[in-house]
Amino acid sequence: MTNETNLKQAVPFFNVMNIEASVRYYVDGLGFKMTNQWTPEGKLRWCRLERGDAAIMLQEFWKDGPHANVPMEKLGVGVSICFLCADALALYREFRGRGMQASKPFVGNNLWVTTLYDPDGYRLEFESETNAPEGTEYTEERI
Repeated sequence: MTNETNLKQAVPFFNVMNIEASVRYYVDGLGFKMTNQWTPEGKLRWCRLERGDAAIMLQEFWKDGPHANVPMEKLGVGVSICFLCADALALYREFRGRGMQASKPFVGNNLWVTTLYDPDGYRLEFESETNAPEGTEYTEERI
């Protein structure tokens, strides 16, 4: 096995302020499914969420006790996760249909791009290849 084939997947791991709110956002809003979880003392503390071949992990900050680790800084600053997908426009329409605040898609770097921000400010970009001209903005008539 070479070093190149040893790596299988990169999975973003977000520490969040309220894991229940984050799970609702990703599951109900973005269509992810919870595939693993850690629930010490009956409280959800960590989970893995998947949609297609993409995955993320969430863990709530400890707010008190010996493991308290709530940061003083604003979360999500400078963090962008790019989900490469077959059809970003279809996801945009799906997300908007669920009431999500997805940005109007545009073409950048030969990709349709639509952006959302999760409850903690992490930037989520859904992108798919296109031949449309750079800077093109999505309209409902465009397919």
